[in-house]
Amino acid sequence: MPTRLTPTIASSFATLALSHLTREYPNKLTHTLAGPQDVRSPRMLHPIFYGSYDWHSCVHGYWLLLRLISHYPDLPEAARIMAVVDAHFTEANVAGELAYLSLAHNRGFERPYGWAWLLALAGQLHAMPGRDAERWSQTIAPLADCFVERFEEFLPKATYALRVGTHFNTAFALSLALDFARATGRAGFAELIVDTAKRWHSNDSDCEAWGEPGGDEFLSPSLMEAELMRRVLPAREFATWFERFFPRVARGEPATLFAPVTVTDRSDGKIAHLDGLNLSRAWCQRLLAKALPPNDRRRTLLEDAAERHLQSGLRHVAGDYMGEHWLATFALLALEAHDA
Repeated sequence: MPTRLTPTIASSFATLALSHLTREYPNKLTHTLAGPQDVRSPRMLHPIFYGSYDWHSCVHGYWLLLRLISHYPDLPEAARIMAVVDAHFTEANVAGELAYLSLAHNRGFERPYGWAWLLALAGQLHAMPGRDAERWSQTIAPLADCFVERFEEFLPKATYALRVGTHFNTAFALSLALDFARATGRAGFAELIVDTAKRWHSNDSDCEAWGEPGGDEFLSPSLMEAELMRRVLPAREFATWFERFFPRVARGEPATLFAPVTVTDRSDGKIAHLDGLNLSRAWCQRLLAKALPPNDRRRTLLEDAAERHLQSGLRHVAGDYMGEHWLATFALLALEAHDA
């Protein structure tokens, strides 16, 4: 049977995220110094997103927790989750985050991965019922507006896609940003994302997934591109595009995409990315499989590959801080895809 999200798994993920969401150290800052005034601690620089080892992991740590209590409002950790969100999502703290972003030398801060995760977080709050969620949504709205503006400025001048398996991957960022745009009724922003994805990827064909996997990747560039185009194109157009992009999937090719990757040292932050690759591949494979007809051999092959990848990754969500500060997020994406 395919592995699905359960209350037990959700509770374990919530406990894990709560253990690092407000853990300030160790901390990997992506920080430009314009002068001595910029030498400050993580929490002084980022009054909300100072934990979880780095800024973007902290952002999607909040997304993870809010997503979990959306699935299971009675989760044992729900009260703690609500408390930590309420303590951090304040107007003063948002103003602090915006002050950092407003500095001229921080225009490209966290582009595009962190931008996309902040929008995913804002979209999650927008979708949640209740007065608390509505208040938090309104509180962080200026941060969402900031990153929408930055996407709108960046995408028209981005001549080329970034086809890598790390934080710079543009297909991943556009996938999350498109979900946010559609969920919040930002039609113009959604149109820009769709047009950009088509400009970058409409003519791509016969993908061999050459060079995959890279040794520090947590995304598959080829599967991620396909997943973006699944979101962008109408079903019939996507079916044609997918056949052209992956013409040999029915034969289990490119073979590299069907075999879970090997992780040799989970204390090495870059090598530990590969556990995330297993999870993100499972996420993409499950969603792409659902876009194919029920009796299509390609669907079965993708579903089987997704389960193998998911099992490989789930075993290592916890165990070393280099992975456990972020892996549960990608595990949740893969688990949710079963019921998408």
